[in-house]
Amino acid sequence: MSNTNDASPKKLIEVNNLQKHFVVKEDMFTKLPLKAVDGVSFSIDKGETLGLVGESGCGKTTVGRSILFLEKPTGGEIYYDGNLINEKNIYNYRKKMQIVFQDPYSSLNPRMTVADIVGEPLDIHKLYKNKAEREERIAELLQTVGLNSDHSRRYAHEFSGGQRQRIGIARALAVAPEFIVCDEPVSALDVSIQAQIINKFEELQQKLGITYLFIAHDLLVVQHISQRIAVMYLGKIVEIAPAKELINNPIHPYTQSLISAIPLPDPESARNRHRIVLEGDVPSPLHMPSGCSFRTRCRECKIHCSQEIPELKEVSPGHFVRCFER
Repeated sequence: MSNTNDASPKKLIEVNNLQKHFVVKEDMFTKLPLKAVDGVSFSIDKGETLGLVGESGCGKTTVGRSILFLEKPTGGEIYYDGNLINEKNIYNYRKKMQIVFQDPYSSLNPRMTVADIVGEPLDIHKLYKNKAEREERIAELLQTVGLNSDHSRRYAHEFSGGQRQRIGIARALAVAPEFIVCDEPVSALDVSIQAQIINKFEELQQKLGITYLFIAHDLLVVQHISQRIAVMYLGKIVEIAPAKELINNPIHPYTQSLISAIPLPDPESARNRHRIVLEGDVPSPLHMPSGCSFRTRCRECKIHCSQEIPELKEVSPGHFVRCFER
């Protein structure tokens, strides 16, 4: 793939065969590779939200951090607007790509005021001419996320969880990014606050044209905000499709199980729905099963599923599945 010409002009982020392996010490003499991300490929169009879902430990956070080079990828290629990103040029993209972290309680420095937290990116990238302009920009950012300028003199511990996450969003917006990785940004918040933060993300996207990779384990949340959804299991994407298509027509057995667990508001529908319960536990990523990594929990497993790793194939326009039986 070339750096510029082959990439579609609509694609802002393109990830090809991304890998991130960690070396884990099993005992005094044995070191094993932990394949947190193992051959992940996808693209995100400008102004689009791609939801990335899966249970804890599947590698979705590592995908987001690797795209931003907060974790150095073991292999694969990451393109931003058609240009290859690497360790040497990543600083040139720091203003374009930002992250909102999962835990608003630990991602904000307790010794810094809100003005210092939100203003730090402005300081690093020298985005103001004088102190008055800096203060004006901070006040503008706080107002954008639903806080007022008086909050700038307070410390993070003086705010609720939802307000802290708004501070984190303001910090990410400080450098006017085009792409934001949202790493489970609402999982630590109450349900009522979750809705406010999700609505804020959508409002910012409509107003500023921001592109999101929205990482979560809650399909209800992801369905609400995403145009497309990718499902991860043990370091690989097992299904990716437009959001409505994935919810209404899940094809991979793992996706079917996840969707069958989504709570329904209507008691009658909930009683009549068939719940697909997976058997067994998630295999250890240090001792992966041969062939398809999902086969040990799959109700449709065949002999060849233990012999080969299935490819991610397109079964209908824009709908890709990693399964031999589909």
